[in-house]
Amino acid sequence: MCNLLELMDVRISPKLRTVRLLVCAVPLLCVVAPNAPAQSLPTRHVRKEITSGEANFISRLPPTESLRLDIALPLRNQPALDDLLQKLYDPQSPLFQHFLSVAEFTERFGPSREDYAAAIRFAEQNGLTVTGTSVNRVVLSVTGSVANIERAFQVTMAAYRHPTEARTFYSPDREPSPAGLGVPLWHISGLDNFSIPHPASLHRSLEASYKATGSGPHANFLGSDMRAAYTGGTVYNGAGQSVGLVEFGGYNIADVQMYFASARQPLSVPVNGISTDGSPLTCKTGCTDLEQALDIEEAISMAPGLSQVRVYVARASDVDVFNQMATDNISKTLSCSWGWSPPDPSSDDPIFQEFAAQGQTLFAASGDNGSYGTGALGTLNIYPSFDSYVTSVGGTVLTTNGPGGPWESETAWSGSGGGVAPDISIPKYQKLPGVITKANQGSLTMRNCPDVALEANTDNYICYDGGCAEGWGGTSFAAPRWAAYLALLNQQRVGNGKPTIGFIDDNFYAIGVGTGYSSLFHDITTGSNGQYSAEIGYDLVTGWGSPNSAGVFEDVVRKK
Repeated sequence: MCNLLELMDVRISPKLRTVRLLVCAVPLLCVVAPNAPAQSLPTRHVRKEITSGEANFISRLPPTESLRLDIALPLRNQPALDDLLQKLYDPQSPLFQHFLSVAEFTERFGPSREDYAAAIRFAEQNGLTVTGTSVNRVVLSVTGSVANIERAFQVTMAAYRHPTEARTFYSPDREPSPAGLGVPLWHISGLDNFSIPHPASLHRSLEASYKATGSGPHANFLGSDMRAAYTGGTVYNGAGQSVGLVEFGGYNIADVQMYFASARQPLSVPVNGISTDGSPLTCKTGCTDLEQALDIEEAISMAPGLSQVRVYVARASDVDVFNQMATDNISKTLSCSWGWSPPDPSSDDPIFQEFAAQGQTLFAASGDNGSYGTGALGTLNIYPSFDSYVTSVGGTVLTTNGPGGPWESETAWSGSGGGVAPDISIPKYQKLPGVITKANQGSLTMRNCPDVALEANTDNYICYDGGCAEGWGGTSFAAPRWAAYLALLNQQRVGNGKPTIGFIDDNFYAIGVGTGYSSLFHDITTGSNGQYSAEIGYDLVTGWGSPNSAGVFEDVVRKK
C-alpha cells in the first residue's frame, strides 16, 4: 500500500523514501496514462450558458438514467471534397452537375470502414448499446446510462435551470474527450437538451386574413393559389419528383385528406412517413400536427403531381433526419420549417455537404421574429436556416388578381427573419459583385439571410388537429412551397434530358447579379422586418424575392 503521510516522515532514510515514491508512482501512472490519450472534438458541445454560470446548476443526473446519442465521424479528404463541390456547381467545369451517388460519396469521402468499426467497438466497450448505423458511415446511434456516458467521454452530466425558459435541461460540464478511442470524432449529438426543435415560424391573425385575395374561406389563400400566382400556369406538376420534409412529430393523414376535401381538390400524391429513431408516425393524444400537416398540404398544393412526399419524423435528433435524407437520396428537394439552436452551428455540415455533392437542396424557414439584430443567433432558435449549405427562406405579403388569380403585387412581410449570422463566414455565392451593397446593409464577411422569400402573411387556410382554420401564416409556409417549386423545375430539366439542379443557392445569386434577374424573380422593394428594409436586388428581408413562373429557369446557366 502507498501511504503519502509516510513519505513525509523525516525519519525515513532518503533511499527508502525514493523506493516508496517509485511504488506510489506506478499506479498513479496507470491512472493518468491510458492506452490511448483522450482527444478533443473539433465541434463545441458545452453552451456558453454553462461556462458563464448563467444556467444554475441543480444536480447531477442519476447514473442509471438512459440517454440516446448520435456519434458523428468526420468526413475524409476534405480538401478534395471542397474542390469537387466547387466543380459540381461551375458550368465551365467538365464535372458540372455530375452529382455523386451515396455509394460514390461514401467511398470517396465517408469515414473509413476501419474508423467506423473502431467507433462501434469503443461504444460497446464502454457499455453503450448500438441502436443504428448508417450506410455512409457518418452517424452511429447509441443508447447508454449516464454513468457509462460519463466514463466514455470524460464528462459529468448534470441538470441546470434554463435561463430563458421555465424548465430544466441537462448538459455535460465540459467538452467530451473519448479516452482510448484512437480515431477522430466530429460531434456527439444528444448530450444536452438545452434547445428543443419547435416550429420555426407560425402565427395566426384573423385581422390580416380578412384582407386576403385567395380562394379559400373568407378569401384566405389555399396552397393552390400559390401555384396559380407563382408558376404562371405551367403544365409542370412535379411528376417524377419527390419532396422530403423534416418533422419532429407525427402527423394524421386524415387532416391532409380533410384539407383537400375542403378545398375541393383531389389528393393523388402518396404521403410516406419515415421514422428515423423509432418515433411514432401518427400524432396521438397530446400531440399537435399543425406544422406537419401544413407542410404536407403546401408541398402537394404547389406540386400536385409529385411521385410522393416523404415525411421524416424524429423526436428531437436532426442528425437522424438529415442523415437519413442523405442516405436515401430519393428527394432532391427538402424542406425544414422547424428551428432550434445547436451547440455548434457546424455540427451538421458533413451531412449538408453530402446533400450538395448528391444534388440535394434543403430549404429552411428563416423565422418569424423579424430582423436578427446584433445578438448571438443561438438565442433565436432559427437553425438551420443560416447554414451556408442551406437555402434560407423569408416571407412576403402577396396580393393576387382575384381568387385563384395570377400574381399582382408583393411586399415584404414584417415578420420575415433576416440578418447577419455572426458564427458563419460568408459563403462564396454571396461574394459575387453586386450582392452586398451599402443599401442592403449586408455583411462582407459573414453569412447573410435570407436567400429568397415567398408568401407568408397570416392569410392562409389549413387543416390540422381534426379541423380547419384560417388566418395562419409564417415562413413555415414559405419553405415547403419553395421546396415544391424546385420540384417543378427539376421535373422540367429531367424531361429535357438534363440533371436536376442540385444545391440552388449558386444559381440564385448568379441569376440575381445577371441580366435576367427581373424576368426570373419578383424583386420585393417595399416593406421591412425591423432593422432591414426591402431594397432593389438582394436584401436581408426577402433575399432575391419570390419566383416569377416555373418556365424560365430552364435556360439559365451560371456564367463566370
